Amino acid sequence: MKTSYFIQEYCHIQNGAIWRNGESLYSNGETDFKTFIKAAYKTLDLDYSKFFKMDHLSKLAFIASDLLLSSDTEKNTALVLSNRAASLDTDRKHQKSIENENGYYPSPAVFVYTLPNICLGEISIKHQLFSENAFFVFEQFQAAYLHDYASSLLDMGRAEKVLCGWVDMDDEKYDAFLYVVAKNGIFAHSKEKINQLYQTPWQI
Repeated sequence: MKTSYFIQEYCHIQNGAIWRNGESLYSNGETDFKTFIKAAYKTLDLDYSKFFKMDHLSKLAFIASDLLLSSDTEKNTALVLSNRAASLDTDRKHQKSIENENGYYPSPAVFVYTLPNICLGEISIKHQLFSENAFFVFEQFQAAYLHDYASSLLDMGRAEKVLCGWVDMDDEKYDAFLYVVAKNGIFAHSKEKINQLYQTPWQI
């Protein structure tokens, strides 16, 4: 018999606002990502000094995941994230540091974030996860792929829960939508529901 799974929690971060389970947690209308994410970190009363050393993509993924995992004791939680721009936002900064022969000074602190899956490591370290993880790059959000991948991990017993979603950062354009798939929750885990939640940050 096929096991039924559920979406336990979900969150969005976009356009200077943060929602969790359809309810507004924070909003300041700030258009500058650096200013917005720093203010959100302080307002949400997060305490993780390494946060300020992260690149923008990792900061976005870190806050979104922390909203869903901070009160969860399940350590066998797989991470399956995706986006459109990979680590392009950080790649540009690294390229700037090496393109001028006279001012050549690549920063190790920037270079270390020139892979999109580094944000998975940041999440794993913070929440002490030693679980499956994968980062996919698609042209657009792929609810069906994430649904099937998460279901497969749970079916095979590779994880007890799966944190899935979309974390995209490209210059000042950012969009995060994460959700937790588990054996119980508030919505049935279906491709249609995932798409609906992705398109509607507020309560539905």
